[in-house]
Amino acid sequence: MAVKVIDEAAVEELDLPGRKLRWVVTGENTGSQYCTMAVISVAPGHKVRPAHSHPDGEEVIYILSGHGRVMVNGEIAPVKTGSAVLFPRGEIHMLQNLSDIEMKVACFFAPPAGLENYKFFDDIDFPDAFG
Repeated sequence: MAVKVIDEAAVEELDLPGRKLRWVVTGENTGSQYCTMAVISVAPGHKVRPAHSHPDGEEVIYILSGHGRVMVNGEIAPVKTGSAVLFPRGEIHMLQNLSDIEMKVACFFAPPAGLENYKFFDDIDFPDAFG
């Protein structure tokens, strides 16, 4: 099998609530069987909406730029460039960019995931007060 190199800029960008998303590594474009990878961009002050979970797998995010906070099952923690966070299978989570620059995040999913694997929770949000 030939080496698969995917240029993020060549991948279709989806404009989703609170972020722009590109599925960089998928079974279709790399032959990947056990994982997928996306890159998201979150504008300053924006939240990835709605809160969601992945009932069938795990997600690991890695913050490439910016800083903010994550919420996992109601627990809030700060994140910054260089932070990695595990979103365990089925746990409801959100991300918010609190910096004045675009937050860029690499998102890794195992087993492979796509938007069809998300479960959404419109009624869950960060508390108003920053903590």
